[in-house]
Parts: sequence; C-alpha cells; structure tokens
Amino acid sequence: MDDATMNMELIKEYFTDFWHNIEVIWAYGVFGISLSTILITLLILVFSYLVRDLFARFIIARLKAFAKRTKNKLDNAIIDALDGPLHFLPLIFGIFASVKFLAMDGEMGHLFDNIVRSLIIINIFWALNVILVPISLLLNQVQKIFTTELFDWIFKALRVVISAMGLATILELWGIKVAPIIASFGLIGVAVALGAQDLFKNLIASITIMSEKRLAHGDWIKIDGIVEGTVENIGFRSTKIRRFDKAPVFVPNSDLADKALINFSQMSNRRIYWKIGLKYSSSIEQLAKIRLDIETHLLNDKNFVKPPHCSLFVRIDGFEKSSIDLMIYCFTHTTDWGQWLEIKEEFAYKIKSIVAEAGTDFAFPSQSIYIEANEKSTPAAFLTTQKS
Repeated sequence: MDDATMNMELIKEYFTDFWHNIEVIWAYGVFGISLSTILITLLILVFSYLVRDLFARFIIARLKAFAKRTKNKLDNAIIDALDGPLHFLPLIFGIFASVKFLAMDGEMGHLFDNIVRSLIIINIFWALNVILVPISLLLNQVQKIFTTELFDWIFKALRVVISAMGLATILELWGIKVAPIIASFGLIGVAVALGAQDLFKNLIASITIMSEKRLAHGDWIKIDGIVEGTVENIGFRSTKIRRFDKAPVFVPNSDLADKALINFSQMSNRRIYWKIGLKYSSSIEQLAKIRLDIETHLLNDKNFVKPPHCSLFVRIDGFEKSSIDLMIYCFTHTTDWGQWLEIKEEFAYKIKSIVAEAGTDFAFPSQSIYIEANEKSTPAAFLTTQKS
C-alpha cells in the first residue's frame, strides 16, 4: 500500500470519527434532549406565536357571528373584552405541545407541567377579570340606585377578589397551602389592626361618601379649612382634588366623611344677594321706583327663577350711616359659574341704568360736619388804644 492510499484511509477514519462525534452531540443535545427535538420544540413555539392573531380573529369572528343573532349588546362587549385572553391561548397551547413533545419525566417534567397549568390558571382568571366591565351593563338599574363611584369601587373590589383567588389557586398548585397563610392573618390581625386604624377608617369612609352620594367625579367641592377644587378620583384611602390653581390635593376620605362639605355642583340654582346703598337725599318716590323697576326686570328676565320655585325679594332693608340700603335676593337658572358671572354683570349694568333714570345715585361712605354759630359763643372784638 503506497503512502497516498494510507493517507486517504487515515483521512476517512478521521472524518468518520468526527461525524460520529457530531451524531453523539446531536443526540445528547442539552440535558440529554437531542438538538432535533429542541429545534422542533422551538418551531412549535414560533408557530404558536405566529398563528395567535389568526386564531384569535377566527374565534372572535365566530363568536361575533353568533352574537349577531341576539339583540342585547352584552355578548358583543364580552367578546371584545376577551380579545387579550384569546390571543394568549395559542401561546399556552404551544408551550403545552412543546412540553409534551419533549416527553420530560421526573422533577423536570413535573416542573414544566406546573408551569403550563399556572399559565392556564392565569388566562382563566384574566378572562374573568376583563369580562367584569361588560357584565356591569347588566347592572344599570343597580347603578341608578348607587353612585357611579360606588359602583366602580365595588368592581375594583371584585377584581381584587378574583386576582386573589387566582393567586391562591396557583399557590395551591405549587404545593403552597393557602389555608395556613389565611389562618396566620388571624394571629397578626390585632397588630395589623392597631397599625392600620387610619387605613380601615378611610376605607369605611370611602364607602360612606359614595353611598350617600356626597360627591362625584368632576364635582366642585369645598371643605372649610382644607381645600376647594374639582374631584378627580375617589380612591380606597384618599380622594384626589384638583385646586383651581391646578395643584392636586389628596384628602383622606375620613375628612370628607366627618367634616362639613359644600358641593357646589349639586346646586339647583345660583344665588345673587346684594345690598345696594342709595343716597339719603333720594325721595320716597325715587326709592319706590328703583325697587319696582328692579323687581319688574327680575320677573321678566328669563335668566332668573320666578317665585314660587325660588325666593325673589327686592326691598328697602335698612338705614346705614351713609346710605339707605336696598336688598336684592334672587336666583339664576344656570349653575355654571361662567354664565352666572355674565348674567350678574348684565344685571349690574341694568341696576346702574335704573338708578340713573330715577334721578338719584349710589351712596358712598361720607361724613357731614355741621357748624352752629350764636352770639354768646362769638369771641369779643380786639380793641386797640392810641395815645394822644
């Protein structure tokens, strides 16, 4: 055998050994799983990710076709809400199929089985959570009885309960007993209660203010000594109020429940209460004309509420140091502050015109000084004498 033939046999032997090593590595793969199995598993995961939109659209289209047969809008809202969980479902199936294809057993297989089951539990409770919003459409009558804020608060609490149930289910799946954990809360309940008295007080206060319909989102309120502004959010512990300078103030709900609260947004009408000072030189006829003309204007102007729906008074009210006071007490139909200011401005112009037409004027603070002269109080004349 010549050298060339020996070299070829040696190269063939090296190549055979090298290929055998590739086969061994390919067959062993990672943790004893062949690389072909891993590649197929990855393809399953990629495929499940790519078809999730197609699957969700197919299922949603079928469900919407079924929902069109019904007259209510609840089923349509539920289908729209389930869009997220339906998109997640193919991914869970892809992970499940990958785990089954890997055919893992022992502790590793048990671990991946629990992961798949946990994902299924998360998807189920996610679906239950998102369909709470469309289910609220069924409770419109209840929403009319309670406030919108209380209704939202109840659904927030329901979402917390559903999330807690899902977490408890997952913990039980992983062998963590929930009952002893709940029982342990009783042992530390006293300590927690002592440290969280304000939290529970504000929580109960939030239910109170919403059930009594004291305020709602967007209401203009005032709490003496605390804040005046617009309600933005009513939380479990505090309420966010936006002042008119746009600064947010977070007020504990206990203050809203315990202290006097003025809700300007719940006014039925806005009041105008003025006292106008007229000159003392005004005659009775002038005073009567001014009073009658102002009252007639209020009764004929559509912006003001007529008796008996609201009180309306235009009367001479008293005698002050520098004026005869005319009281004007009336209400406007509008409760909008901007419109009310505009109406009040036009009314002020009208009063000015009425007073001018009556031939008198408004009084202003003044003092009169009277000097009384008589002979006895006149000082004697100063006489001068001349020498002759």
